Amino acid sequence: MKTTFTLFRRPLVAGLGLLLLVGNLPGAHAQQRNPPAQPPAGSIQAPTPSGPWTLQAAVDYALANNLDVKQARLSAQALDATLLQSRAALLPTANLSGTQAWNYGTNVNPLTFTFQSQTTRTNNFSAVSQVTLFSGFQLRNTVKRSVLNYQAALSDIEKARNDLALNVASVYLQALLAQELVRTNQVRVSSTQQQVERTQVLLKAGSVAESNLLDLQAQLATDQYNVITAQNQETIARLQLAQLMNLDEAGLEGLQIVMPSLPDPDEQSLADASPASVYETAQARLPEIKAADLRVQSALRNVEVARGAYYPRLTFAASAFTGYSSVYTRPIITGDSITIPLPVFQLDPLNPLVNPQPTPYAVLTTQPVRAQESSSFGSQLKNNLGRSLQFNLQIPILNGLQVRTNVQRTQIAVQQAEVQAEQARLVLRQSIQQAYADALAAQRQYIASRQQVEALTLSYRNSEIRFNNGLLNGTEFNIAKNNLTAAESSMIQAKYSFIFRRKVLDFYQGKSIEL
Repeated sequence: MKTTFTLFRRPLVAGLGLLLLVGNLPGAHAQQRNPPAQPPAGSIQAPTPSGPWTLQAAVDYALANNLDVKQARLSAQALDATLLQSRAALLPTANLSGTQAWNYGTNVNPLTFTFQSQTTRTNNFSAVSQVTLFSGFQLRNTVKRSVLNYQAALSDIEKARNDLALNVASVYLQALLAQELVRTNQVRVSSTQQQVERTQVLLKAGSVAESNLLDLQAQLATDQYNVITAQNQETIARLQLAQLMNLDEAGLEGLQIVMPSLPDPDEQSLADASPASVYETAQARLPEIKAADLRVQSALRNVEVARGAYYPRLTFAASAFTGYSSVYTRPIITGDSITIPLPVFQLDPLNPLVNPQPTPYAVLTTQPVRAQESSSFGSQLKNNLGRSLQFNLQIPILNGLQVRTNVQRTQIAVQQAEVQAEQARLVLRQSIQQAYADALAAQRQYIASRQQVEALTLSYRNSEIRFNNGLLNGTEFNIAKNNLTAAESSMIQAKYSFIFRRKVLDFYQGKSIEL
């Protein structure tokens, strides 16, 4: 008889991807910037422990080396940089600039503003600083939005760790189940082999028919096939576990897991795990619920950022500038002077009416002699220094309804975030209800299978006695044995299925989960 099993499905649904077997990440608050202390994404892979793996060791190693967790951590670091940038936007800006140019042919001297036709070298230097005095509180709301986005990213890291831990636990239990089936099938092979050897002796003595030996040999082949099937399932589970842990080939070859002592489920195993109480506890602690609520708050802040564009924007700027030109000269006084006659015309003061024509005469005046002197680079920078202060006010009047439509889009985004938050809670509630229903079904199946195994064991023993005494043929004996084998396999699968669902419910309740 072929024995197969399917304990858990992969990938797990979002509601079941929430298992934290090791400590929680540090909580983020409004002013937190630094991401939680974790190994960087490019860090050296953690050393592989020697010996069999416990579930705790497998989870710890996977959390340190899994690429999905590293990717979530890098996403949080990117949002941390965005938060830093939004805070820095509150500070004034300051920039320095400088140019050097050579002008050929006719051009305008940037310092004298005169046309000239010669090769000149010019330098211009400036320093500008600007600060936003008011912008409708957009900058502050942007900072608050960035804080919320960063906190949501930290919750995403925790969720990625939970998902990975639950996947590791699921595959780990699959491997344990496969080991259990390998062991039980090997016991059956050993039992059938002994029966074949006994029947061969009885056949030689003429006590049994040859058909009995043939039936037992066929059963032995079936039992051996079941062993190979269980071993293949164990190999696949080990491979999946190694992939989740990001183990290399050497680690995969040496991967062995510890077989703990697991209690059998009983009728009181689910007495403290009603879906309603588990949901009330889970929604207050699970990271995906926190992340969804934080993104609702972030969307509300985004609305405030968009509304800030309705308000005027006031900025203040200060600047300083200077320059140098190779053809720049400055006027100087040499110390010499010259006498220049100036013609003067004046009416006859004694008889202006008789002689209306003005009488010319010369007035001598002395003027200093001026010259042009080249100016050095440092002198020009000092003498050409200029400064300015400026207030800029922008009042939005009409800009194609861009602000209004942007506000409407952000308000719709708030509604979408609220729906996503409700969806997260709905998925959580349904996942808890499903986990409880599956656990209850596995518990009932185990109890029924255990009773079935007890009854079939007695029936098998009776059939074995009758077969050994020649009162039962091989076909009927194999049927009794296969019925017991199927019942035992069902009981083992129901046990491990219940253990996993019970551990999921324990996680939702915030309990420590150990095998």
